[in-house]
Amino acid sequence: QVQLTESGGGSVPAGGSLRLSCTSSTYDLTSQCMGWFRQSSGKEREGVAAVSVGGPSTYLADSVKGRFTVSKDNAKKTMYLQMDNLKPEDTAVYYCAAGRWALCQTTTRALGTADYAHWGQGTQVTVSS
Repeated sequence: QVQLTESGGGSVPAGGSLRLSCTSSTYDLTSQCMGWFRQSSGKEREGVAAVSVGGPSTYLADSVKGRFTVSKDNAKKTMYLQMDNLKPEDTAVYYCAAGRWALCQTTTRALGTADYAHWGQGTQVTVSS
């Protein structure tokens, strides 16, 4: 069973920055695609970013390109989401998720919620105007 733990959420003013971390209890370099998702009140969960654990592929949603960066540290079994120039509309609970490597072959699958098998508990990000 894969266990995922997010950290780094908080409250910041618009224009501020946060870095989220997601640590995995199992970090298979050949078989995982890991993603960041968010869900705000009254809305469906949406994909924000994804990274292939065993390769160079990264994906970002159009709404965060130029402001967010996804990265990984294989030695630490950790995925990061650097969020800069935050906006009030970025306010949400952010979740990390892990799934099979094949999810990281296309943007649609990498940022889709349907096929990720393992999810963290979420961390709140609040951006004030």
